[in-house]
Amino acid sequence: MEFATARIAVIGAGMAGAACATALQAVGRSVSLFDKGRGPGGRMSARSVTVGEDIVRFDHGAQYFTARNSGFRAQVAAWHARGIVAPWPAAGAGAWVGTPAMNRPVATLCTALDVTFQAHVSGLRRDPSGWRLNGEGVDSGPYAQVVIAAPAEQAAGLLADIDGVSDQCLVDPALFERIQATRSEPCWTVMAVWESPLAFSLDTYRGAGDIIWAARNSAKPGRSGPEAWVIQASPVWSRAHRGADPAEVCADVLRLFAETCRVPVPTPAFVQAHSWLYARSGSLGQACIWDAGLGLGVCGDWLIGPRVEAAWLSGTSLAAEMNGVYVNTASTGRRAE
Repeated sequence: MEFATARIAVIGAGMAGAACATALQAVGRSVSLFDKGRGPGGRMSARSVTVGEDIVRFDHGAQYFTARNSGFRAQVAAWHARGIVAPWPAAGAGAWVGTPAMNRPVATLCTALDVTFQAHVSGLRRDPSGWRLNGEGVDSGPYAQVVIAAPAEQAAGLLADIDGVSDQCLVDPALFERIQATRSEPCWTVMAVWESPLAFSLDTYRGAGDIIWAARNSAKPGRSGPEAWVIQASPVWSRAHRGADPAEVCADVLRLFAETCRVPVPTPAFVQAHSWLYARSGSLGQACIWDAGLGLGVCGDWLIGPRVEAAWLSGTSLAAEMNGVYVNTASTGRRAE
């Protein structure tokens, strides 16, 4: 199969999937992304709501990111030069946010990619023509290679039951056990808008109790509109309230925020809660997973650590392995070392 026509399916259009697809496409690969969400971003997603005459954008997932790796620093610098990201000193030295919303970097990557949203991939199968995707709203294939760019729990589910692939051929059993054992932490996030600024002098709050983070979202670079806050509960509190009524979560979190920050919290003009089941990832201790024989790869922040940068590094690392393997296989007939 020719290099440019060997189709690749990437499941997940968050930072890891978008970074992987971008790097693959840059060398001429044919890539299709599928994401169950309504738009790009994954856990960097943003939500827009209408409050009165204002459109308010909330960064209800990842709040900011930092850059340590030289490659990612170069990428962030390029985004900054184009106005895609901006520093946010309120979150600390070296903190960056997307502008005008947190999902802007991923959305920018996706503009140059073939992405299908609201596409739910429920399973994989392999037949003589290659890989096939099961699910709703997806192009079933065939594909020469498949990348799973999803949280550990979802990746494990797809890897555990693949039609046409025997268990012993999937991934190393010990590695698969480690993937299954990797757990993400949940997070209840509350988004609220007030007509007047809250009597709180800081734009961010970090804590170790039931409320671990609060941010004046409207004070981030590139934002405008009324007083808007994002408040995030701890993993322990979120786990204890899993499946709770969102309206009750809103009331409880706002009360905890008022008590924790010692600030009067009047009735908001708008309030909404979102439950992230896989908010903060664990760490498998490696950049990515790639099985050249099967043409199956896995990437995501959970392989390295719970950071936006880790997602980008995992995605680009997997693309590098796939490109190296493919080029060397085509030219020498053997896998690259």
